Amino acid sequence: MQQFKAKILSNKKIAPDHYVLSFKPPKAAGQTTPGQFFNIRVSNAYNPLLRRPFGAHRISPEKIEILYKVVGKATSILSAKKKGSLLDIIGPLGNGFKAPPDASAAILVAGGHGVAPLHALAASLTAVPKVVALIGARTKTHVISENEFKGLGAKVHIATEDGSKGHKGLVTDLLRKHFNRQTGKPANRQTIYACGPKAMLKAVAKIAREHCIPCQVSLEEYVACGTGACLGCAVKTRSGYKLICKDGPVFDSKEIIW
Repeated sequence: MQQFKAKILSNKKIAPDHYVLSFKPPKAAGQTTPGQFFNIRVSNAYNPLLRRPFGAHRISPEKIEILYKVVGKATSILSAKKKGSLLDIIGPLGNGFKAPPDASAAILVAGGHGVAPLHALAASLTAVPKVVALIGARTKTHVISENEFKGLGAKVHIATEDGSKGHKGLVTDLLRKHFNRQTGKPANRQTIYACGPKAMLKAVAKIAREHCIPCQVSLEEYVACGTGACLGCAVKTRSGYKLICKDGPVFDSKEIIW
């Protein structure tokens, strides 16, 4: 972890209310692992005062990309930032995903802009023979990173709440279908990786438990300091309270008390 000033390389709108911003990291930040995040100060003014956390969407030594949704004043300010502007950043922070060395398949489950860290994860799973990406969104215009996952060799399935693209329903419906198709077949060496709203993650954890599949979830929570000092992002686990910013944001789904 370090604090640094980074130059914005690009900041582009890619979907309704969604942007991808890239910046040039210092050498140490280029070693970011999928699932880690950066705490960014979007303004020098007192409002907004606190930094905002953004997961790494794409990772390379030359640039880091973050995918974010405009939901309030801070992200509105960020969306107006121009190429060449400087950002005050702390990171990389937290603990990311862990890929089992002998995995035969990885099932990535994304709800909304939960695709952000899962894209970086998919790019790192070069040794995994089969990668399946299940993407959930409200409508077809809110589907993000479909082609990017396909470009990485993942098999992609889409669910939209209004049925305008792919399966009509929830992304967890697709996850159940995935395992139902494997009736009578061993599910050995598969791992689920999920990021999205808490209700979705709870449902994913339940499905993983039913099928005895290892599952890692990236929890979304308001993170203030990002270093564990403020204790504002505590989550109840089977071994007591833990901090999403320091102990997570990625946890074994069995560890969380939902």
